[in-house]
Amino acid sequence: MRKLVLFAHMSLDGFAGDKEGGLGFLTYNEELQQFADELVRTVGAPVYGKNTYHLMAGYWPTVLNDPNANERALAHAKWVQEIPKIVFSTTLESADWNNTTLIRANVEEEIAKLKQQPGKDLVIFGSPGLAKSLMNLGLIDEYQLTLHPIILGEGNSLFNGNTKLRNLKLQSSKTLGSGVITLHYTN
Repeated sequence: MRKLVLFAHMSLDGFAGDKEGGLGFLTYNEELQQFADELVRTVGAPVYGKNTYHLMAGYWPTVLNDPNANERALAHAKWVQEIPKIVFSTTLESADWNNTTLIRANVEEEIAKLKQQPGKDLVIFGSPGLAKSLMNLGLIDEYQLTLHPIILGEGNSLFNGNTKLRNLKLQSSKTLGSGVITLHYTN
């Protein structure tokens, strides 16, 4: 059975994006890229909320036609173009990016069906609004987080006062040379 995994970068004070939703605060280097690459190899279908879907669909297809794209970016653009993608939104009318399924209702039932399908895991990339909703429904099986050594003070929270209590088990952690800590938790 496939798992639903949340992969998110976050600041020390729990923000998954700055107040504009940006990720400029990330301590992104080769070591963190290697961690992300290892996680991507476990993905059977990326899962997005509406905003992250718009960002991804607006960016990655352009890389395919960019003659200046580096080899790593081009390989990722090809991967994300072809892999089945899932977007959850109650307001989005359509999801036209290649190989994308839009789910607008019956979230728990739809995720149960997706988990029963063969293949690699379903991985939520960022999408803090969607992640909070799925956390509160108890649907996330694993958390793959990167904790960055910065305090933003404000931004797009990954957890908030509405997040339900959930006891997790630490499976692994690693401190990278940049001070970023990778955390892997299961329910």
